[in-house]
Amino acid sequence: MKIRLPIGTKLILSHFLAVLLVSGSVGTYFYFSAVESLLRSLQARLQNSAALVSQALDARDFAEIRTESDVSMAAYADALETLRRFRRTNPDIAFLYVMRRVEDQVLFVVDSDETERQALPGRPYRTVPQALLAGFSRPSVDGRIWEDEWGAFMSGYAPLRNGEGEVLVGLDMQATEVRNKLRRIRTAGVLSLTGSILLAILLSRLLSSQLITPIRLLIDRCSAIAAGRLDKSIDLSTGDELDQLIQSFNAMSGHLGESREQNRKTEEALKRARDTLELRVDERTRELQELNEKLLHEIGERKKAEEALAMAARSDSLTGTLNRRAILEHLHYQAVQFERNRSPFAVMLCDIDHFKPINDNFGHDAGDKVLTAVADRLHKAVRKQDLVARWGGEEFLMMLPETDLKGALQVAEKMLSTVESDVFLAGSHELKLTLSVGVCVYSAGQAVDECIKAADKALYQAKHQGRNRAVAAR
Repeated sequence: MKIRLPIGTKLILSHFLAVLLVSGSVGTYFYFSAVESLLRSLQARLQNSAALVSQALDARDFAEIRTESDVSMAAYADALETLRRFRRTNPDIAFLYVMRRVEDQVLFVVDSDETERQALPGRPYRTVPQALLAGFSRPSVDGRIWEDEWGAFMSGYAPLRNGEGEVLVGLDMQATEVRNKLRRIRTAGVLSLTGSILLAILLSRLLSSQLITPIRLLIDRCSAIAAGRLDKSIDLSTGDELDQLIQSFNAMSGHLGESREQNRKTEEALKRARDTLELRVDERTRELQELNEKLLHEIGERKKAEEALAMAARSDSLTGTLNRRAILEHLHYQAVQFERNRSPFAVMLCDIDHFKPINDNFGHDAGDKVLTAVADRLHKAVRKQDLVARWGGEEFLMMLPETDLKGALQVAEKMLSTVESDVFLAGSHELKLTLSVGVCVYSAGQAVDECIKAADKALYQAKHQGRNRAVAAR
């Protein structure tokens, strides 16, 4: 089999593959050995600790603790203090808790967590690992590191005395340090392998350059002669048979140079004349191109500026909805259409309930993000032909063409449901929001301002009636 590759490439590949095979095999073995040793050590400590704690607890002490209302019981207080005392005796334990299995659910009974995220009695454990289920009948431990709302942990479990396989104690050990150690081991392995590969490449290149350099010089000089360049010779001594080849080649190149010197001078003169002409043509062409590009750029910038001005005049810079001026233009136009064909249309004015505390508690940047998110939900709740505009502050005004009062109230209820069921972010905080909506259907002879004022009065009635509702104008 012939491998059609340069000699230097063959040398580099041979060293590279050899080092990769050896370093990769050894590095992989030590990596997996170190990972397995760390995990086994942590699992053994967890399983032993869980077994010891389970022998010190009696399931009958937790029998009466079932729901959140039981936290006021003395039995719950005693059990909680016992778990926290056990946890403080071992700095490796992050959390200590008791769980009960009820049919196909696993429920918290007592949790030693001393923060606001403490699991109260009766709270279901969402994702139940297989090791936890096994812990109801025998001591068990997780096979890997788990990450949940409390952090990165590895847990051990053991059944309580007199629990009849329905009550267990669980211990969570902080696995963040173990995870970091695994990452450092992985990084060290990668760096070691990378260093070996780089060293192999360096050595192979040094070896191949001793042979490849004179060959490449000969190839370059042959190419130069083929291109008509005969003014250079090869100045290199290798101390081997290649010296004779280089000397013969230099002699041949010298004879060819002498015989073609006159022709070269003539060709250079012609070339200079041609280059001068081409240079002038290139300069003129470049000037014309630069002028053309400048004109095109100015035209493009002017169009962008015009489009930006038109957009800024009709849209709200924060939410991207129409602004007050633009929506009023649409409303007046719709009122004229109504006088011609009596096609009904509705005006809705909505306000975000309790919006001021968002700015006060989380800052105006967070409030702006909430406004933008609400505007997006309003767009999704209405039809394509409906218009949404920011009326002012946290108020939005909507125009619904070809819509009577019944249809407008249906759209309003859809908006209320969309906003109430969603979650909004104020920085890292999740918020639940509601809207108050006032609805008014335009009637014959009515001014647009009167219709808007009627919707505004209906909005305040919605506020006074308890918010999170839509009220139609009388």
